[in-house]
Formats: sequence, C-alpha cells, structure tokens
Amino acid sequence: MTLNENNRLDILVGKPEVVREVFDSMSVMLVGLDGPEHRVVATNAAYRTSMNRDAFVGVPLVEVFPEIVGQRISEMCDWVYQTGLPQVARSWRLQLELEPESGHLTEIFVDFTMSPRLGPDGTVVGLNFHGVDSTERTLEDQRMRRDAAEAVQRYEQARGVITALQRQLLPAGLPVLPSVRIAASYLLADADDAAGGDWFDAVPVSGGRVALVVGDVVGHGVAASATMGQLRSVLQDRLEDTGDILAAVAAADRLARRIPGARAATVCVVLLDPADGTLICCSAGHPPPLIAGSDTARFLPESGQGPLGTGASYAVLRDRLEPDEVLLLYSDGIIERPGRTPAAATAELSQVLSDAVAGRGLDLDVAGLSLVDRACMQTLELLLRPTGHTDDITLLAAQRHNPAPPLRLGGPATTSMINIMRAALEAWVEIQEAGEADRVALTHAVVELVTNACEHGRPATAEGTVTVSAELRDDGEARVTVADNGRWCERARPGDAEYRRDHGFGLAMAASFTDHLDVERGDRGTTVTIHRRLSRSARLLTAERIGHDVTRAAQDEPELMLILDQPNAPSSRIAIHGPLDASNAGELGVELDRLTLGGTHELIVDLTAVTHLASAAVAELYRTDPRSERRHYPLRLYAPAGSTAHHVLSLVDLPHTTGDPHHAQAGLGDD
Repeated sequence: MTLNENNRLDILVGKPEVVREVFDSMSVMLVGLDGPEHRVVATNAAYRTSMNRDAFVGVPLVEVFPEIVGQRISEMCDWVYQTGLPQVARSWRLQLELEPESGHLTEIFVDFTMSPRLGPDGTVVGLNFHGVDSTERTLEDQRMRRDAAEAVQRYEQARGVITALQRQLLPAGLPVLPSVRIAASYLLADADDAAGGDWFDAVPVSGGRVALVVGDVVGHGVAASATMGQLRSVLQDRLEDTGDILAAVAAADRLARRIPGARAATVCVVLLDPADGTLICCSAGHPPPLIAGSDTARFLPESGQGPLGTGASYAVLRDRLEPDEVLLLYSDGIIERPGRTPAAATAELSQVLSDAVAGRGLDLDVAGLSLVDRACMQTLELLLRPTGHTDDITLLAAQRHNPAPPLRLGGPATTSMINIMRAALEAWVEIQEAGEADRVALTHAVVELVTNACEHGRPATAEGTVTVSAELRDDGEARVTVADNGRWCERARPGDAEYRRDHGFGLAMAASFTDHLDVERGDRGTTVTIHRRLSRSARLLTAERIGHDVTRAAQDEPELMLILDQPNAPSSRIAIHGPLDASNAGELGVELDRLTLGGTHELIVDLTAVTHLASAAVAELYRTDPRSERRHYPLRLYAPAGSTAHHVLSLVDLPHTTGDPHHAQAGLGDD
C-alpha cells in the first residue's frame, strides 16, 4: 500500500479503536449531537466525568438534562442547527442535577463552543460541542471583582468621610454684609487623602469691619484637617472677641508652638473697613494678598515674617482698597502649579484677576455671578485649565459696595397683601445676595406673621394695617419686623377645638425659620421681630466641577399658584407650582374636594415645584393625616428631600413621601 495522504487517512479511519482512544483522552469535554432533536451520539470521558452520567447515548439532550429548560441551552442548539453558524460562550452559568435523582441542582460555569456538523451534501446534520469547566476560574474572578469593588467602596467611603470632615471644619457659609461682598472657592487636591490643611474664614467684627483669613497647614489628611480646625477656631474666637488681628495671629502662633502638626503653618489675616477701604494686614509666612482693578494689579508688600510656631515676631502693614478694586487672599496651591515657576505663576495670577475684574475673558455674567464670584471662578478655571494642580487651592475675594436701602412696606391687613409683601421681601433678600436658604426662611417667616396679622389680629380701629420692615446690620444679621395695629388675640391651646381646627402652625413655623423671634404686644398693636444671620455658600469644588458651578440659575418662578393635572400619570395626580398661602388656600381646598370627588378618590399631590408653603395651605393638606378629626382625604403628598415643601411638612409632622410614588410603584425609586 502506498502511503499517501489518502492512504494514511484511510488507515486512521479504519482503526476506530484509535479514534475512540484519542477522542476519549481529550481533556476538554466533547459531545456529538445528531438531528434536530439533538440526540447524544458521542461523548468523551471528560464530559461523562463532569456530568456524572454514562447511559445517555441516543437520548435527546433535553431528556438527559431536563433542568436545562429555560437556561437557553436548547434554544442555542436550535439556533446553531438552523443557521449553521457556531456560537461561543464564556463562563456560561448552568444549574444541573449532577447527582441523578437527587433533586439538587449544582451551579457550574462552562466555556464552550457549539458548532454545526455538516453532512456530505453540506447541510447541517448535527452539532459538535467542546468545552471546559470554568467554575473554579469564574468563581475566583468573581471573588476578585467583589474584593476590588469592596476596596473601591471602602476607598469611596473613606474619601467621603474625609471630604465631609473638610466641609465640617470649613465655614458653613460666608457672611452677607451690607457694605462688603465676599466670595470663596476651595478646590481639593487630586490626592487620595483629599482632606488638606487649607482654610478660609470671614469674621465680622465691631464697627462694620470684617476680618478675612486664609491659612495653610503643612501636609494632607485627617491630621492636617484637624490641626487646621484648631487654628481656625483660635483665630475666629480672638477676632470676634477683640477685632485685633495682631493679637489673633499671636494666639495662633502660641497654639502652633504646642501642637507639632501646626508648626510651620502659614496664615494671612486682613482687616477691611468698608467705610473708607482701610486694610490692615498681618501675615505669618503666607503669600501676600493681591489687589486688582480693571487696569492694574498689585501685591501687598512682603512682610518677611516666618510661619507660625517658628519663633517669628509679627507686625501689621496698612493699605487701601478702592471701591472698584477686588482684594484676593489665596493659598500657595494656585502658585505652585505643575510646569510653572513661582514667578510665572504669580504674574499669571495677577493678570487673570485683573481680567476678571475688568470683565475680560470668560463671559460669566450670564450665570448671575457677582464681581467677587467671577474673580474666584474665572481665576481657577483659566489658571488650572493648562496646568492642573497638585495641592489644595483656596481663594477668598472681597469688594466694597454701597449698602442696599432698608425695606419698608405697609398696607391694609388683608390677604391680598401677602403676595405683595412676600415679593418685596424676596427682592430685598436677592439684592443682599443672600443664599437660597435665607430667602426661603425669611419669606416663610414673614408670610406667617403677615397672615396672623390679617386673620387673627383684632384692630383697635375700624381699619387694620400691617407693615413689614427689613434691614441688614453690620454684623450680617437681618432684622425683619412685622407690625400691625390689632390687639393681641390669644391662640387656642393644644386640645382645644379651635386649635385642632386651625392647627396653630403659623407662629411656630415663623420661629423655626429664624435664629430668634421677639414679640411686643400693646394696646396699639403687635410687633414681631425676627433675627437671622444671613450667609452665602462658598464653593467647595472638585476638579471636574470647575467651570460648571454657578451661584444660582435665574429663577423664573410663577407668581400665581397653578394646579396642573397630569393625565399621563398611571393614576390620578396633580402638580402644584408656585406659592401656597392664605390668599389661595381656599382655592386649593375647593380643587382637592373636586379632584378627590369629595374625598372618595385617591389623589397624588406633587409639591416639588411649590415655592412657598404657608400654614394656611398646610391646614388644607392636613386632611390627609388620619390623626386629623376632619374626614380623612385619600391624598398622597410627594415632596422630594430638599424641597421647600419637604422642609415645611417635616416641620409640622405631616406624613409625606420623598420618593416619587409612581416610580416607587414601578420599582424605580424608594417611597
């Protein structure tokens, strides 16, 4: 016999025992399936051992493993048989009864290829399966992914704790003062131990002056932040007590000598008198403040005095801030940027700040930013865009400005005055550039007091009047007075029928929105004065938020209350927009009666867009409370966390949900 290729194949095919031996010795699982029913026609030892079965040749695969129904194996076999295209699977999860008749399913993972087997005419006559048991590898991969995910979660939790610590140690807000605008930006380093030693502060002191502080503790991490917190507290206490910046720096220096982590910390304190622009500056090893106008910029002279705790002695220097100039205090992170020498970085800072003051560069006015906000935000974005940063960066800017006039508005004690007085107070708060929390708090408090004057006062004359006055004091405290000419009317007490009818929320709500509330009663009327220290938020940023942070979006709130039906919702639902107070609470009650068919039909009330929720409207919504003696109305109140309605409803303990009820029903959110 000539040993050509065909002969060799003939010899091999002619020895089935050799083929069987080779087939059976393969370490991968091999199976041959025949026909559209996928009958098993051949298996090797690796497959039989893995599946723990022998007598299944000639039986359809689904009868050998009935448990595979619903696990998409039969469907894959059908698809490969019909299309002639192979299928590859990796870590395919199967649950099989590997102990016959045990009723126990074992979960395994398999890497396999399912390919068509062709007949002489080229049509598909069966399937070939070859695969390996990847259970051990897959479970190890899953364990490693879980460990990695847990490590990431622990890292994120730790970073979150550190960031939260940083936010707690820094000022909650900047004071809103009548003659000085102040803004600050704090950018965390991109290091893993995100917390750093930078800090800023703005402390009102006697005579309408304000002390501006920026400091830097050596290092990062929790220890640096804790040290920073101690130094900041000492400086703040001394400044509030005496207003003497030299004495405050000396106190911080003494503390730094006792605390190892505070040694070599730097700090700059500037006392600004907005009346004439006088600046008194004391620096302990810190970069000098920068003053910029539209055309020029200058750094205050170097003091030459060393950091805290190093035995240096300290003195003050004097300068002047003009009304059209901006004062900037900063930490050295803005100077020590990658790829820049200190001299080049200092020159860039001077130029960019001058451009910001002049309105050159980025058009940030559209975002409602003041000059000091623009100075902080534009400086960060333009300087860090080409270089990035490796250290925390703190910017604190201040500008003198003319104080806004006090507010005084009076009129008849009727519900029609409520909207007028709320709008006037909102405009006054906006002029002061106070934060959103202050706007919500003051307007709610004043509306409650005006409502009380209109509904509960008993005028000594035939015509009742109410007056609202507001002023911002030098220390940043807003004092708002609501006065009427009515006689004081004692409110019903808890347990009385009148109390249960009216709920008595008004005065309690007004007090909760303020720092302090005073009531003066007399024969000629009642005067209530509320006190609240105004503030605006500093920007605590991360690198990805630079250039995307604005003071507040322009508010286009409706002046009228709107009740909007939502016909596409899965069930009856309305959304309320705008203010709810005594002027429209009756209308609200009528609509609730109509939409609930007199209290017989469930209704979801979306309060997300409510801009004001007065006690008169709360009394209408209290129908939903089963504790109320009124007939229980089937209302479901939805007020997201952080919304005005959520704050008020939580205050009066009125049940509501912070998760969208329809999302909760669909499994999309929490109720």
